[in-house]
Amino acid sequence: MHTPHGYSYAEKLRQELDEPLFNPMLKKWVGRGELDYEVYLKTPQLLALQAPEEQRVSHDELMFQVVHQAQELWLKLASREVVEVVAELDRDALWAASARLERVSRIVQGLKSELAVLETMTPDTYQVIRRSLGNGSGQESPGYNMLRKAAEGLEQALERLLARRARTLLAVYQGGPDDLKRLCEQLVDVDEAFQGWLHAHFQLVRRTIGVDRAVKALDGLPTQVLAGRMTLPLFRQLWDVRVELTSGWRREGGHAPGARREGCMEGALEAYAAPPASAVCPVHHAGFPPPRGES
Repeated sequence: MHTPHGYSYAEKLRQELDEPLFNPMLKKWVGRGELDYEVYLKTPQLLALQAPEEQRVSHDELMFQVVHQAQELWLKLASREVVEVVAELDRDALWAASARLERVSRIVQGLKSELAVLETMTPDTYQVIRRSLGNGSGQESPGYNMLRKAAEGLEQALERLLARRARTLLAVYQGGPDDLKRLCEQLVDVDEAFQGWLHAHFQLVRRTIGVDRAVKALDGLPTQVLAGRMTLPLFRQLWDVRVELTSGWRREGGHAPGARREGCMEGALEAYAAPPASAVCPVHHAGFPPPRGES
């Protein structure tokens, strides 16, 4: 259908969106780049970073550019937040570091959610866009490389913290202290989210161009090799310590399924170490109050 002026309604709406819009609540024109919001966020420059409609090879190219540009911004933020965590760990401000790591985890989780938008693009559409990407690769992403570099610094900060506390990762996971164990688990949260994002990217590649020895990515490598890239952790030591814990695990001290259980939770502390010499329930030493009736 067309308007009385001969334009389709979609064309008319498209033109209106490209022009400043009058906001009746503000009684001001929005989109001229003059309002404080626009000036502070540099919206004219930001919204001009995508190829204009007449230059796009596909309607979906706008989505492709917006998602990737947004990813770069979030990766920049995540890497700068990690730098702050390094500073907080170096001054033993673990509470502040813990709060900031929660933020980093949410940022990286958001990266994965954003990628899901690209899954709405069909393979044939991407094949058209792909012709204009040169030899581009995700390995060339500034944000990705910044985050990996920042994570290296964070891992080193953790090592310095453990050295000041005279603790190894294995010792932390076997007996605390709780603040260090909590910190380590939050780092695992970040790493798990990061690997989830990488896996989502791998699945996106699989969905759009396929994963096979015969299929080459734009950098010339077979897409089959991407599987190895997508499982590289940020903090390898925190995953290796799980292997150490399991290697030292002992079956003794547990209960047969269905058997009656009595006494305190001795197995919680004995599973990885020799039994304590004291006959006192080891849970009491962990700061828990004794059961009612004990003193």
